[in-house]
Amino acid sequence: MKNIFRIFAVVVVLSALTSQSAYAGNDERRGTAGASELLINPWARNTGWGGVNVANVRGISSMFSNVAGLAFVESIEVAYSNTMLYGGKSGLSSGASINTFGLAVRIFERGVAGFYVMSMGFGDIDVTTYLSPESGNGTFSPSYMNINVAYAHSFTNTIHGSVLFKAITESTDNVSGSGFGIDAGIQYVTGEDDELKFGISLKNWGPSMKFGGTGLSLQMVNTAGNNFTVETRAAEMELPTCLNIGLSYDFLFEKWDQRLTLAAAFTSNAFLRDNYTVGVEYSLLKMFQLRAGYIMQPGLWNGNAATANNGICAGASVDVPLSKEDGKTGITIDYSFQSASPMRGTHSIGASLRF
Repeated sequence: MKNIFRIFAVVVVLSALTSQSAYAGNDERRGTAGASELLINPWARNTGWGGVNVANVRGISSMFSNVAGLAFVESIEVAYSNTMLYGGKSGLSSGASINTFGLAVRIFERGVAGFYVMSMGFGDIDVTTYLSPESGNGTFSPSYMNINVAYAHSFTNTIHGSVLFKAITESTDNVSGSGFGIDAGIQYVTGEDDELKFGISLKNWGPSMKFGGTGLSLQMVNTAGNNFTVETRAAEMELPTCLNIGLSYDFLFEKWDQRLTLAAAFTSNAFLRDNYTVGVEYSLLKMFQLRAGYIMQPGLWNGNAATANNGICAGASVDVPLSKEDGKTGITIDYSFQSASPMRGTHSIGASLRF
């Protein structure tokens, strides 16, 4: 009973913190946060149905959607995912991609530790200046990276919670910025066969970031012919805090070990429009999964969407067991597609290995 009260207290605190972030400003503040890559889901298993699995996400990929799902790792799990944003090199973003690697290990009977690294690159971009606006001045390659460390704990068989700490870096050749953020999540599982699940997660709560470096300085000459350096001070930018609330229900069928999961999620963004997501996943023999989802936001249907990845998404997974003895060892291959109108769609492919 004490654990239940503790979880309830955490939910109240998280909701209060997020409400302060979400409603502290007005519409003019939307889109002004930094580190927007923290809102891009890098895991193919999640994006196949729009990240709607806030309540039922499991394993390493849960460290993005709802870190509480990390508590369901049974022993050791290793995962990798690659995402080609908006068509990758053949799309409008010319080589924008995300590579993500993660590891999770059960360290206590009821505790799991995990970490993942997400690296985002944009390929080579031509250097241009106001004096030389054409290409031919060389190239530069921006890079974003965040390192995440988490611990998840099962308080009871039905209540699971977790906290994640993240270090954020963004850099070019002569300008860089860094920051720190915290995620926290809770999942509640109930029903005769654990078919009903509820989840809530707070993401990207932390202090502001700020850029600095020689790229923010300018060499000038005064009227006396003396050279001097003018340094521009960059404004601080807040992290894109958001609150995710999700619900899912499993319809189980004994024949061929089938499962049909319906899920819905709501995302309250502090600096973007809120998202509403619905999704469905079908599983056969616990080896093959098909999933699809739809991400809705105000303005989507009249062509005034605020983000690119919205609308229809779909994906599939193949889970191959590698041991007949315990049934836990296996490898999973995931693929997903997300529409990104008016740009080309985003493709993700990933693999995970369980020991």
